[in-house]
Amino acid sequence: METTTALQLCRFLHDACLMFLWGACAYLSLFVPRALADTVWRMAAKPFLLIVAIAVLTALAALPVTTANIGNGWSDALNADMMHDVVFETTVGIAWQAQVLAAIVMVCTLLLPQGRRRHGLTLGAGLGLASLSLTGHASMLEGWARQAHRANDILHVLAGGGWLGALVPLIPILKLLGRPECRAEAQVALRRFSNAGHIAVALVILSGIVNTLLILKRLPTDWSSSYQKLLAIKIALVPVMAMLAIINRYVFVPWIGRKPARALLALRLGSIAEIGISIVVIGLVAVLGMLEPV
Repeated sequence: METTTALQLCRFLHDACLMFLWGACAYLSLFVPRALADTVWRMAAKPFLLIVAIAVLTALAALPVTTANIGNGWSDALNADMMHDVVFETTVGIAWQAQVLAAIVMVCTLLLPQGRRRHGLTLGAGLGLASLSLTGHASMLEGWARQAHRANDILHVLAGGGWLGALVPLIPILKLLGRPECRAEAQVALRRFSNAGHIAVALVILSGIVNTLLILKRLPTDWSSSYQKLLAIKIALVPVMAMLAIINRYVFVPWIGRKPARALLALRLGSIAEIGISIVVIGLVAVLGMLEPV
């Protein structure tokens, strides 16, 4: 495997894990009633542990893979001198240090009591996502423009991760909606997801527009450019996801009172479709971050 492809894969897995951890844990911590959040956490404990493990391993793997990509290939992946230079003399290295710190926070979180783990994972994943702004196209700018771009990147990735990640625990919550003992709390969680989702989608769209203008100064209309072509596909997928969210909220949710079985099935399928599209979007972002924005 080429070093560039390996680095893109590493970035994709790492970013996806952080986004799903951030969104899922923030949603369970802030918007889901405590008893229901505990129930969902127990149901999804093993998948959460797997996602944490992948996030930590890809954070560690990013250094040798990046060193190989900067150097002369895989033969330089474990070159101690080159790794030292990457860590301490490049913006990529500063970002990697922040990623490792976030990974340490997430690992230490697993030592906390069961009920507090999701709070710690929210902090660790949020820190990891915010540190992604230290690299990428924002680092090509200077002064206030760089800081403004980084702030917008942080807003974009946290809002997007909050939206996408919350879909993961939403699926078991929809399943629990059919249980009489969980119905009241599940309805509260569903309503809060909807309210917060409106804000998150609006922030994703607005910060995405700002990001495009900061990088390209125009819309991506040059189809001879690989960067603009992939960016246009990413931009096109966002309204598709937003439309699915609108259909879920304003078509299927009102069905719950009249056709509960059909409504819950439709909501679950719609949420799974949104998660699938979001994985494609994260993959596009992993590739876009390594292309020249021309």
